[in-house]
Amino acid sequence: MAKLTRNRKAAFEKFDVDSAYSVDEAAGIVKEISSTKFDSSVDLAVSLGVDPRKANQMVRGTVSLPHGSGKNVRVLVLCNPDKEAEAKEAGADYVGLDDYVEKIKGGWTDVDVIITTPQVMGKVGALGRVLGPRGLMPNPKSGTVTMEVGKAVQDVKAGKIDFKVDKYGIIHASVGKVSFSKEKLSDNANEVLQTLVRLRPSAAKGTYIKSVFISSTMSPGVRIESKALNS
Repeated sequence: MAKLTRNRKAAFEKFDVDSAYSVDEAAGIVKEISSTKFDSSVDLAVSLGVDPRKANQMVRGTVSLPHGSGKNVRVLVLCNPDKEAEAKEAGADYVGLDDYVEKIKGGWTDVDVIITTPQVMGKVGALGRVLGPRGLMPNPKSGTVTMEVGKAVQDVKAGKIDFKVDKYGIIHASVGKVSFSKEKLSDNANEVLQTLVRLRPSAAKGTYIKSVFISSTMSPGVRIESKALNS
């Protein structure tokens, strides 16, 4: 077993790893046990009782965090010239089409979200091999393939995030920064959890939300009581 660092040992002394806490309590604990010198991200890991290999049990969606994510989200809009002004006015960091398509083909992916319009998906679709593995491929279900590019940019900048269950049945979602108040972290986490409850596939049997943990960068995970989420 790996030897605990001093910071990690101190963190484990501040909560019971075998106990489950309310979202509010867990958010407070994470703030208390975070020891990085930078403003760490705070993340949820939700284990779902679904089989992601089956299309009727895939869980994917978007959620607008009430207090934003705390991240400076870099947005690229791939569109025709008639939509460029709208994208720029909404705050997109990069706007264009052919030049950026070529850059991406060359391996450039220095953005967090890519938004595009249905008309240019033919060109964007050819970038799947580069964008797919990085989770950057635009998708209508996540609101990143749309004619309303301005609204999409504003939503992402304001804290709209998308999530997708991984092959292990786990949802990972960032809910803020350690610098956020306990109340803001709790509000954001609850918004994600309630969205997941609403997205429960009808084909999912048994316990849907198996476990929920909240943690910051390099901190231990704190278990959140999940029984009420399944009632």
